[in-house]
Parts: sequence; C-alpha cells; structure tokens
Amino acid sequence: MRSNCLAKIGIAFLMFVVTGMQAFAAKPGTSKTSSSHRSSHFSHLHKSAWKRHGQQKISTDRAREIQEALIREHYLDGQPNGVWDDRTTAAMRRFQAAQGWQSKVVPDSRALIKLGLGPSHENDLNPDLLGDGGFTPLRGTQGASADFSQR
Repeated sequence: MRSNCLAKIGIAFLMFVVTGMQAFAAKPGTSKTSSSHRSSHFSHLHKSAWKRHGQQKISTDRAREIQEALIREHYLDGQPNGVWDDRTTAAMRRFQAAQGWQSKVVPDSRALIKLGLGPSHENDLNPDLLGDGGFTPLRGTQGASADFSQR
C-alpha cells in the first residue's frame, strides 16, 4: 500500500516536471541571449532618449550674462550676443581650466558662482541666515520669555 502511494506521488511529480519544463522552454525562432532580451525590453525607447532629460541648451539671456562675465574677466573678446557658440564654450573652458577645475562640462556650477552668476537669494524666506551677515535673534524672543516667566 505504501509503495502504491509512493508510485502515485512519483508519477504526479514527473507529470509536473514535464509540463513545467514546457512553460520555460524557449519558443522556436527566438534566442535567449541577454542583449536581445534587454533590447526587446526597452525597444520602445530610442537609444539616446534618456539623454534628453533636463536643460538642453542655455537660454539667450543666460548666455548673454555668462558672456558679459567672461568679457569682464578677460576670457572673451567682443560683444555679448546671447548665443552659446564655440567661442563662448572655449572661453568658459579656459576660465575653468585657469581655476584648476575640470573643463569638459561647461558651464560648471563653480565657474558660474565664481563669475558672480550663482543662485539668486532675493526670494529666500530667511535671507539673514545665509552667512553673509551676522546672526540676529528672531524678533520678540525676549518678550516671549517674559511672558513665560509671568505665567
């Protein structure tokens, strides 16, 4: 009786293995290489689509500001035209190299800050806490402590 039960379990196991292998078998005419699997998985994307995120080019106003700063620092000659061209790129590379920074990616954020074109803090909530002035306590703190002592 026990051998009959083991035989039934063995047959059920073999049937499960055989039917399960067909589910994982490769379809005829397709190959299972990792490169084709990856390319079919991302086939809806173009090769360079991922590079299109973020800022694509420098605006005319920003290019003019950068050119004015490079002219002021004697890295660019002529008049600012607002076009980010080869002469502006070359001037920015020279400026970044002179500072000892990388010159492959232009403009570098450190270069913009050094040229005085960093982020504007005019709309900050607490401009007093930026570090350019001394720290002053918030208004009303002395009056608030007096209120607590009376309670």
